[in-house]
Amino acid sequence: MSPLYSWNSALSGRVVPGALWLVMSVGWLAIESEMNAWAEAPPAPKSTKAAGDAERGRAVFNGKGVCHYCHGIDGNKDQRPQLTADTVALIAQLNPPPADLRNPKTLYLTSDKQRARAIREGHPGTGMFSDTTMTDQELTDTLAYLALLRGEGSLKK
Repeated sequence: MSPLYSWNSALSGRVVPGALWLVMSVGWLAIESEMNAWAEAPPAPKSTKAAGDAERGRAVFNGKGVCHYCHGIDGNKDQRPQLTADTVALIAQLNPPPADLRNPKTLYLTSDKQRARAIREGHPGTGMFSDTTMTDQELTDTLAYLALLRGEGSLKK
């Protein structure tokens, strides 16, 4: 028998006439299509970017990230941690000197993408070296903290 004339039902093993087979096939496709429409994944959120936590970023800035060595504790250039004399001498020789992260008028990296790249890869033409030890979340948190220093961000409540 031609497959267009009959269909062998998997459930009953009976032969179904062609016209009924066509109706059943079309009906099954409609049901399957409707079920797929119901089963579709919900729309993706507009942004999947992880939110930065400025307070955690502060801890990275003043700790693991060692940003405070050159930029000062909490971004205060005149408040550096206790460093060895050699390290202090090296920082003093940097030309250009480390940026004042609290003064947006003196900063020329204008996007978080540029800032993230400078942190990850270093900043050519300056003494800033690369930091590949930060996790992606720590980097995101640090960027949130830098925004706070510039007066553009806020602490989570």
